[in-house]
Amino acid sequence: MINLVLFGPPGAGKGTQSEKLIKKYGFVHISTGDLFRWHTKNDTPLGKRVKEIMNSGALVPDEITIAMLKEELDKNPHAKGFLFDGFPRTVPQAEVLDKFMKDNGTAIHFVIALDVNETELRSRIAKRKLESNRADDEEEKLNKRITEYFTKTVHVLPYYEKQNRLNTVNGIGEIETIFGNICKVIDTK
Repeated sequence: MINLVLFGPPGAGKGTQSEKLIKKYGFVHISTGDLFRWHTKNDTPLGKRVKEIMNSGALVPDEITIAMLKEELDKNPHAKGFLFDGFPRTVPQAEVLDKFMKDNGTAIHFVIALDVNETELRSRIAKRKLESNRADDEEEKLNKRITEYFTKTVHVLPYYEKQNRLNTVNGIGEIETIFGNICKVIDTK
């Protein structure tokens, strides 16, 4: 089993690369954004709470996020591996995820961080908003998400770097080139 975290700011290409990685390696994809959207779309009790929080542009509290992730992991006891997309966003979340994985006889084996500058992110998200009209791509919410990433979430990277689990991949360029570079990281592990 290989478990990895695909890391990067909003618009870095995590969703695009996740799809390709799932197809190639058979990972079970766990995207907190997808989970939040599913719960809100289906108007579950959790979804109602998540919707209110997301509409304000804030991050969903750890206890809600972790409960959803635990549910997803428990649904897939025979997975070849898990690809976490959008989680962890804080060092305490990373610590909880490590403990949870250890308690389940596995670990996060490595983290791949997609390195994309803010100008490119904003360009990609503007294009994505036109194509898919995601509510979280509205400018005010987007500004909060980008600020949140660069002021809080980015601090998770040193946590993994100290443990020699961090790998940085240039997230700007052709999708296939970026994918190839991510695969090199996975294949050398």
